[in-house]
This record gives sequence, C-alpha cells and structure tokens, in this order.
Amino acid sequence: MRILDLKYNTLVFLSLLLGLSSCVTPNEVMEEPSFFISTDLVVKTNTLTGWWVYGEGQHIFKDEQTLEEYDLIFPNENMVELVELYLSVCEMEYFPMECQMTGILSVSTLSVQKFEILYVQGCGE
Repeated sequence: MRILDLKYNTLVFLSLLLGLSSCVTPNEVMEEPSFFISTDLVVKTNTLTGWWVYGEGQHIFKDEQTLEEYDLIFPNENMVELVELYLSVCEMEYFPMECQMTGILSVSTLSVQKFEILYVQGCGE
C-alpha cells in the first residue's frame, strides 16, 4: 500500500510540476503569430464629371458621359454647410453646378469623398 501511495504522490507532483512549467510568466516575451489578418478593404473610387443639382433636401449628380443620375451622399461633410455652399455659389435651388466628384459608386448612389467645382452654369452670363 505504501508503494502505491508513493507512485500516486509522484504522479501528482510531476503533473503539478509540468503544469507550472508550461505557464507563461509576465516577464516572458510571447512570439508574434506567423500570420496577419488585414481588415483593410480595397475599394475602387471613381472620378466623374457632370452636374450637381440640389433641391428640396436632395443632392443629385448627373454624369456628363453617360447621362445617368446618382443620389449623392457626403459622409465627410457637414450637410448644413454643404447646402450653404451650394446656395452661395448657385444662388438658388435646382441650378446645375458643373463638378468633378470622386467617390465610391454603387447602383444609384455616389458616396463622395472629394469634389471640385468646375463651372457654374448661368443665365446668359
């Protein structure tokens, strides 16, 4: 019986020793993983030239090349200031302003990242 207790105590001692030796201490440096997971998405931006029209709270862009219309979203702009800019340049709603828009194009929406005003079409000016 005494030999059986000695084997049991030795087994418990070795298991405890093995368990403690496999623990990571705060002073040890962990290895960097050998793989890298990127969360960056590659999104194609488009640059379109055409006319920006604002009226009754809606921003629309008509592409000069295809004559397709897109709803405009300006995620990086203050919309109140953007409407003030449009109205200060055009002086009225529904007046076309020629612009170059760069952004992400979906089915019927252009999410504008940056834009440049090229020309304001006037009444005989």
